[in-house]
Parts: sequence; structure tokens; C-alpha cells
Amino acid sequence: MNITSGKMNKAKKVVIYGVEGIGKSSFAAMFPNPLFSDVEGSTTELDVQRFDKPTSLEMLMQQIAYVRDKKPCQTYVIDTFDWAEKLCIQAVCAEKNVSGIEDVGYGKGYSYVYEKEGKILNALDELIAVGINVVLTAHSAIRKFEQPDEMGAYDRWELKLINSPKCNCCGMVKEWADMLLFANYKTVSVATDDKGKKCKAQGGIRTMFTSHHPCWDAKNRQGMPPEVPFDYSSIAQFFNVQTPPPIQQAPPVQQPVQQQATAVKQATPTVQQTPPTTTPLPASDVPDVPDVPDMTGFVDIPTEIKIPENIPQSLKDLMNQSKVSEEEIRFVVSQKGYFPEDTPITNYPPEFISGCLVAAWQAVFGMIQENRKVPF
Repeated sequence: MNITSGKMNKAKKVVIYGVEGIGKSSFAAMFPNPLFSDVEGSTTELDVQRFDKPTSLEMLMQQIAYVRDKKPCQTYVIDTFDWAEKLCIQAVCAEKNVSGIEDVGYGKGYSYVYEKEGKILNALDELIAVGINVVLTAHSAIRKFEQPDEMGAYDRWELKLINSPKCNCCGMVKEWADMLLFANYKTVSVATDDKGKKCKAQGGIRTMFTSHHPCWDAKNRQGMPPEVPFDYSSIAQFFNVQTPPPIQQAPPVQQPVQQQATAVKQATPTVQQTPPTTTPLPASDVPDVPDVPDMTGFVDIPTEIKIPENIPQSLKDLMNQSKVSEEEIRFVVSQKGYFPEDTPITNYPPEFISGCLVAAWQAVFGMIQENRKVPF
């Protein structure tokens, strides 16, 4: 058993949600060396590093795995997570071969979405384990809330995620986060007449709320004030941690004994050695060198991928990302007995592409990798 005590300096899990247009993406771009998975497509005006826009859940999971293995950044950002939830719904519909999540069955479809989002959070935990901060941005929504011990209901801000008794994705993300920050415009109501019946809103200052309130969800573990300006400088101290410089050791002191040993060694006469003479072996004794195998019958990874324009975008993105050609997919499909090898992908049914190729891309790509470097 290993018991530790005290604070631990580790990467942080941050969720930033707020109304549209308040600057969530710009705020996330201020984190140390960020890399975006721009699911929403809202970073086009920002000078940041970004992956290609993920068009499927499988593509998003591959991007997370790439960050875990290659460590190309200090902060990984999914912008926005409610749009990533749409990819989860899309994946469930493709796997169950239905047109909408409600068609899966009463409550079952949302349970599958809950599992998909849980797998995303588990994959993000692996980034935390290797020291990469994770930032999730999300939109906010106003929902009715009723206290179990009070009469009546009131409006409050929440994450714009599925929030139902059987699929509380909203609650799962809030539990996962170390910092849950809510951004909104702070306005005040000012009376315009003597009786106070007519009022107008003033202010509109961008504010970030860091602790729980009856009207919104927020939390932090750093003891931040309940309200701070919506600026990265308000939380920069928790991420710009300076690592202590390495301790330089003093060079070892030369001892007189070593100097004497060196002097004796220098005084010892050196014996010149004659290089050994090599006698060529007879031709009969020369060992046979094995011939280099002929690799002309083997399949190499294609350097240039030519993908027809009318292939669905979700499959096209996975093919580009994994460097897979149309011929390789057609060969795998023919191996499984679905369609003849000469059948173009454009002739595949849409439900086959989404349910068997995109949704099961890991298995498809695994077969393609086995077929590579195999003689035909």
C-alpha cells in the first residue's frame, strides 16, 4: 500500500460553459500551448493549432489517442462538448441502424449515448495521466429546476447536454471536472420611474462565476472568489506552474593519489602492437550470404490517397486521417463477403457505410493493416 499526503501538482480538467458568443473559444486559446478538436468549427478566426474537424465519434477518439501517444501540446481542447454529444448520438444511430435516437427504444438510445460520452471522458483521463490539461467548452441552456424539499420551480443555467434521469450526461461532466466555470454577461436592472415599475438592464460586463449558485452550476478546488472577470489572467496562476531548476552538483575534487596514479601510468612505456594480418579464405570456405527477399508482391502503405468526391464526409475524413485508399476498403469488404471487390464505395448503401465502416472503423482499419505487407 502506498500512502501520500499533501497537494499534488497534476494536469487539470476544466469545463467552461456559457452563452453563445461570449468568447469561450478565445478563452480556451489562452491556455498553455493548446491543441483544438474543433467539433463546432468556431476557431477559424483564431491563430491556434487544430485537428481537422471531426465528423464522427471514431475520428474524435483517434485524435484523443494521438494526443495521448505523441504529446504534441500542453492543453487539449474539445470545442464544444455539446457538439461532441451530437457525434455520440450519430454513432448510436449508425450502430442501431435507426434514423433518430428515439427510434432505438424507450430510454435505451439515451443510455447508449451516456456510455459513449463516458468513454470520451475515460480517454481524456488518460491525457491527464500523462500531464496534459484538458479543457471542454460547452454552451449553456436555461432549464426549469425544482427542489425536492421546496414548492415551485425556478429557472437556472445548466450545461447544454442531455439531462434526464436515465441519461444525465450533464451531471457526469460536472462530476468529472476539476473546475466548472460559468461565463455570462452580468447585468443589473435599474428603475426608470419613481414607482419602480419600469426598469431597464444596464452593465453587460463579461463575468465568470466559479462557485455554486441557485441560478447556475460552478465549482473550483483552488479557493477562487465567486465572481472574477472573464479573462484568462483570473486563472493563469493555476496553470503557469514554474518547475524548479535542476540542482547542479559540484565537480568531484581531484585527489593526490589519482594524480600519482596518472603519473605512473604516463611513465609506463607503451608497447607497440602490430596489426594482425588477415589471410583471405578459400572460395570454398566463404559462407553463403542469404539473398534479399523479393518484395515486389507486397502491398505498401499508399503515399497519395485518391478518394472520390461523392463518398460520405465521415468516411472520407477517416480515410484521409488513416491514409487508407478506396481499394483497401473494397478488398476488406470483399473479404467479409459483403460486396464484390469491384463494387465502388459510392454504390454501398448509406446505412452500411455509417454502421459497418464508420462505426466499426477500428476493426476495419485493423484488417487493412493486416493486409498490408502481405503478398497477393
